[in-house]
Amino acid sequence: MKILLQFPEGLKQKAFEEADKLQKEGHHVFISSSPCYGACDLCLDEARALKVDKIIHFGHSEYLQEKPEISVEYVEWKVDVPIDNLSAILPHLKGVKKLALVTTVQHIHQLPEMKKFLEKNGISVLMGKGCFAKYEGQVLGCDPTAALSVAEHADCILFIGTGKFHPTSILSEKPVYAFDPFSKTFTDLSPEIKKLGKRRQGALAKALDAKTFGILISTKPGQFCPHIAEWAKKELEAKGKKAYLLVSNELNPISLENFRKIECYINTACPRLSEDTEMFSKPILNAVDLKELLGLWG
Repeated sequence: MKILLQFPEGLKQKAFEEADKLQKEGHHVFISSSPCYGACDLCLDEARALKVDKIIHFGHSEYLQEKPEISVEYVEWKVDVPIDNLSAILPHLKGVKKLALVTTVQHIHQLPEMKKFLEKNGISVLMGKGCFAKYEGQVLGCDPTAALSVAEHADCILFIGTGKFHPTSILSEKPVYAFDPFSKTFTDLSPEIKKLGKRRQGALAKALDAKTFGILISTKPGQFCPHIAEWAKKELEAKGKKAYLLVSNELNPISLENFRKIECYINTACPRLSEDTEMFSKPILNAVDLKELLGLWG
């Protein structure tokens, strides 16, 4: 069987080990060396060019969208959390009676244990389900719905895991806390999330005076939304604006800068792209923000 292996950046060092295993079984193995940003970013172009029988995608769970024409096997990369370390979180949760609990796919298998620990210590736990995430309580960088769907009934939102990328996607009025179970570090992310909200408002304010827009379309399978891009173009032109559809697999700010007439970008790809304001010299809004901009124009 011809197999194409795909790894996110943090797991690429495991590629040769996995390739060796499969080659010993008699398979013909290729390794994708392209950047991989998540389960939304399957290496379908390479798979089609090589005419492989299967992609094995490591490190993420299945992204719940339309199935690709090439078979994809998802290999989740589990990392065990030292549950005893959760005791370090309790002093920070004094007064909290009910919280929304979320984590990433690496720790999702231990979410029932985490829930049990918190409830044993007198804290009720709520868990929601995301739009694209496979599991209850799982957040993706682009899909914080597991937290937001139950946030109104909770005193706060608690993310257990490493890094800030996933929990800073949770744009909630409720406090958002992150606990690293390995370093035992507790962080209140609410100030950072509020800064992201202010950046969005700043981008909206700058976009008000824009006359020429570039609508960004990504061909990555989980980010490909041409129908939304066409809607955005139609709405902008109805307001007397110029709008151009810019298509790419890798949305590179340096390449986009060559389209000098563009005054504002409308992003229909990964919603986290709009946070990279320092990489773009022009305001960048997600498609959902365009509705607000249209309303501001009246």
